[in-house]
Amino acid sequence: MKQTWRWFGPGDLVSIDDISQAGAEGIVSALHHIPSGALWTADEIARRQADISHFKDGSASGLAWDVVESLPVSEDIKKQKGDWQEHIAHYKQSLRNIAAAGIEVLCYNFMPVLDWTRTDLAWRLPHGGTCMRFDYVDFAVFDIHILKRPGAEADFPADVVAEAKQRFAAMSDETCDRLAKNVAFGLPGAAEKLTLDDVRLHLSEYDAISEAQLRSHYIAFLEDVIPVAESLGIRMCCHPDDPPFGLLGLPRVMSTESDYRTILDAVDSPSNGITLCSGSLGVRPDNDLPGMMRRLGDRVHFLHLRNVKRESAAIQGSFYEAEHLGGDTDMVALIAEVLREEARRQTAGRKDHQIPMRPDHGQDILDDLTRRTQPGYPSIGRLKGLAELRGVAAALSHSTAGLNS
Repeated sequence: MKQTWRWFGPGDLVSIDDISQAGAEGIVSALHHIPSGALWTADEIARRQADISHFKDGSASGLAWDVVESLPVSEDIKKQKGDWQEHIAHYKQSLRNIAAAGIEVLCYNFMPVLDWTRTDLAWRLPHGGTCMRFDYVDFAVFDIHILKRPGAEADFPADVVAEAKQRFAAMSDETCDRLAKNVAFGLPGAAEKLTLDDVRLHLSEYDAISEAQLRSHYIAFLEDVIPVAESLGIRMCCHPDDPPFGLLGLPRVMSTESDYRTILDAVDSPSNGITLCSGSLGVRPDNDLPGMMRRLGDRVHFLHLRNVKRESAAIQGSFYEAEHLGGDTDMVALIAEVLREEARRQTAGRKDHQIPMRPDHGQDILDDLTRRTQPGYPSIGRLKGLAELRGVAAALSHSTAGLNS
């Protein structure tokens, strides 16, 4: 696995210097300042590559931009409304510009409205650090009592609805406001402070779009862009829904192994692949991560390795982001399957035999607690995770481990 690190650009409080000292071998980044649907120009891409290639003192970092995460698929494309055809044209030209810059892997998602959802961005752990958490009852409080989405109660079990009612009654205005802000952080435009009316407008635009229709729109998007990606040698890889179950009445189409198989079969190309996120997919107890890597590994182009601890056996339930080796996913078994897939690729002579991986998210520990980086992306917590993942891979690859026998 090539050990990479997500960097949010010059404004990121974790610097290229920090990333190099953590031992990362490559950078995952995106042009977050460019709106969804707009063109990524060659100049903007080159500017980001230059930022990555140098330390603060101007000396060469030795790092390069290896993975784009992400070139966003606009809401217009997902809904096939408005400027969606122009946005697809921009997407294809952006692919050409990315390829011309020498970047071959592109991670994206097809989640409607939401990029990810948590109810607490700094949940205190017993050791004093913090992590991100999704509390299913708190989310019901937000959906039913704060957002007041029509019909929301019908989407939750009766016991969750009852508990949410009691919890909401005891919440202060400040607590309700904080919960709304936490949920809205994973919505487009969150940096500009979305109002509840803004959220309602986003959701209303999907009232007439079913899961089957969203999947149809997704396949149509791939049928248009994947031939371009394949001609350029770009490996596109879709990130799963986060969390991988329905929220806010929105359709979900990338939550299970079956979802991925449907999309891979519908547009059968080596450029149509998977971002295997063990954290997102691991929220569902019916997702077998080592098995998914074994069965779908041929099309896995990028790895997000993190772990979650489920707080119930339900498909839809509470969870928090655990230490990389401490959650419900068997990370050792998953990494073993990754290494087997890499060995198969190398034997077959595939250029992409080394799969880029990044330590996804991390708990805020030590100085992370005062640095206030992007939620989920602390420096020390991710460094710890990378070290643990690197250690597992090193042990499994050792001649005495029997993996290569």
